[in-house]
Amino acid sequence: MIDIQNVTKVYETRQGARTVLRNASLRIERHEKVGILGRNGAGKSTMVRLISGAEQPSAGRIERKMSVSWPLAFGGAFQNALTGLDNLRFICRIYGVDAEDKIAAVEDFSELGIYLREPLRTYSAGMRARLAFAISMAIEFDCFLIDEVVAVGDSRFRERCHTELFEKRGDRAMIIVSHNREYVKRHCDKAAVLIDGVMTAFDDVDEAYEFYGRSVA
Repeated sequence: MIDIQNVTKVYETRQGARTVLRNASLRIERHEKVGILGRNGAGKSTMVRLISGAEQPSAGRIERKMSVSWPLAFGGAFQNALTGLDNLRFICRIYGVDAEDKIAAVEDFSELGIYLREPLRTYSAGMRARLAFAISMAIEFDCFLIDEVVAVGDSRFRERCHTELFEKRGDRAMIIVSHNREYVKRHCDKAAVLIDGVMTAFDDVDEAYEFYGRSVA
């Protein structure tokens, strides 16, 4: 279970404090798949980073009783001076996983070839995303955070991502941020809508979209 309790997030800018989330609350149970809806800048990606632990809330708390992935295809924790392989070893060490058992799977899935042994500073954005997704699949989590993962790679690679995530790990909890309505409806059990930093949760995805459409019209 992940319990988000009255979470507020404030960023300091040159124009003063900007509140991105206001007293947001949401509970995700094991095996549930939850969509987060909202316009660009509504705070969706901020919420995902808070759930992952990459950032801390300004107020409120997030209680995690299951393991949570970093946002899929997010390579922000990578070290540019290290090779892709060394980054894999570093991340596995953090999570207490034997990296040597994961190398072959990451090599196969990322399709980076010789570049897996080259520094990340030589990678394109797409190569970094493929490495991040491959490592995410190599380390098992109870809950996966998905921030527009459908945009990773070409159509063939996206299909492989779909199989690995939604078919082989279909029993896991997922939190999905996407502008693709059909994608959310197909994969999510319920949804939450973020508007002006305020989160409203719905047990029915269609009801969430109806509310979202009325609110942003």
